[in-house]
Amino acid sequence: MSFSASSTVALENQRIQLSPTSPTNPQIFSNEHEEVAQSIALHMITNACTVDGVRTGIHFSKEGDSDILRLVASHISTRLPLSPYLFVIAITGVSQTHAGSDACVSDALVICGSDEDDMQRAVLLASSKFPGRVDAVDNTGTLIAQAASIRHIGSSSYHEAALWDVLFNSVRTHNPHSPPPGSRSIDQILSDARAKLERMTPQQAYDALHDPTYPVPVFLVDIRPAAQRDREGKIHGSLVIERNVLEWGFDPRCEERLTIANRYDSKIILFCDKGYTSSLAAASLHELGLLNATDIVGGYNAWITAGLPCQ
Repeated sequence: MSFSASSTVALENQRIQLSPTSPTNPQIFSNEHEEVAQSIALHMITNACTVDGVRTGIHFSKEGDSDILRLVASHISTRLPLSPYLFVIAITGVSQTHAGSDACVSDALVICGSDEDDMQRAVLLASSKFPGRVDAVDNTGTLIAQAASIRHIGSSSYHEAALWDVLFNSVRTHNPHSPPPGSRSIDQILSDARAKLERMTPQQAYDALHDPTYPVPVFLVDIRPAAQRDREGKIHGSLVIERNVLEWGFDPRCEERLTIANRYDSKIILFCDKGYTSSLAAASLHELGLLNATDIVGGYNAWITAGLPCQ
């Protein structure tokens, strides 16, 4: 995150002209404007939430105009000259139509911050959070100012939650070469999947398939793509159900299920080429409640190596 002079990005119906080095001159505004702007700025700074070292906050007001927003941004910049921050300031309930014009003045919203990259991310995220509500976006402004208009900002409780999400995701530091928190590698995913299964050797699968006394129905299921089956061969007695339709075929609750998929205790033995995709697929069937689903260790290759019948 690069740190720079205070900047402001505006999402409203008119351009906001702010200089990164010379804050808006407060003398051009009334004392009432000054008092309101200083109060809002102080309130936002005092109640800011710190995310990865960046102060963040949101303020909605039903009174004021774009001049107030400019003043608030200026006062925040003055009070936090060396601190990273990203704030959202909104004036709601000011939608109106100019006399003699069809143009609608949408509610004003300003995103102000100390880092240009943070603000650019915030603008993009804010636009995506309000689809169909952004009337116009002006990208011809200065590096520190853009303009747009958003209809009825603040009219729903969703808006504040959405804007907090915008702020959090705009300032969170993340190394693009490091895995995000909560993510797992494919090795971890595979290990977790196999921990749910009682995997079978090719011989065990063959025996279960041909055992008339097995306590539940047994199905040997080939989930390989057609190209592999044509190239490598098939196992006699196996069902061909490709991976992309597996869950729909075996879920007893699905209208598109196979006729045989009418119970949850069936022994469903999956195999792929080498026994990797089949493990993930079997774990997915567990999520449907098919807890006897499993796969063959080594897949079709291991079946051939074991000398078991194929076609």
